[in-house]
Amino acid sequence: MLICHLSDLHVRAPGQLAYRRVDTAAYAQRCVAHIERLTPRPDAIVVTGDLTDRGEPEEYEHLLSLLEPLSAPVYVIPGNHDNRALMRNAFVSMPYLHQSDGFIQYTSEIGPLRLIALDTVVAGEGGGELCGDRLAWLERQLLQYRSFPVLIAMHHPPFQTGIRFMDAVGLHGARPLETLVSRYPNVERVLCGHVHRTILRRFGGTIALSCPSPAHQVTLDFAPDAEPGFTMEPPGYLLHRWTDSEGITSYSAVVGNYEGSYPFYENRLGAE
Repeated sequence: MLICHLSDLHVRAPGQLAYRRVDTAAYAQRCVAHIERLTPRPDAIVVTGDLTDRGEPEEYEHLLSLLEPLSAPVYVIPGNHDNRALMRNAFVSMPYLHQSDGFIQYTSEIGPLRLIALDTVVAGEGGGELCGDRLAWLERQLLQYRSFPVLIAMHHPPFQTGIRFMDAVGLHGARPLETLVSRYPNVERVLCGHVHRTILRRFGGTIALSCPSPAHQVTLDFAPDAEPGFTMEPPGYLLHRWTDSEGITSYSAVVGNYEGSYPFYENRLGAE
């Protein structure tokens, strides 16, 4: 079982650039093509928010056309750049988005795994929140699926990253979440986005990790006075491989054209 984890596509309307310089749609298209060349192909795609850059109808329409080549089922959750109502209107072929009113939260079976999608968005704000209602909903799902391996997907990471300008728009309510997750050792991963790079932290007895963007990455700067910024480091995504004997193993994948693959050793039988 192979699950592909994408995040922070920030797709704009056709012909428009994000931050006046990033053709996010072209990067998303390259990433989709890269995923479709994987052997084996993923069994599911989980996208942890910021699907679009401004949450506009034209952006969701463009995004749908970019995701269409994916052969695996796609599971999306909103980020702080998204619009819940427009997401539901655009993704009419994804009934899981209509499991609840208000927050976009749902559960889904992915082979032997159970995906729990958790909405951390506060409308109109960059930071996220887990209010009592959302935590109570999560606890009901964890109780229901306590006998299954679980993946929790959410946009805002439930930990401090050390990147000041991202932590300023981080998640409120992370401590109660960690306490809750610690009571369920079957939670294999907490999958996040928002910070546009891979960051891992032990969290509630499991591993919480954020996903790089298939386009631009947030500048890795630990200075307390660091200004918000992004870099054009190699784009990427994550893969999570499940086996019954080993559980989840996570991998970072880089999108691009690179030399290789080359054999480590020459075929000595054919050598002169």
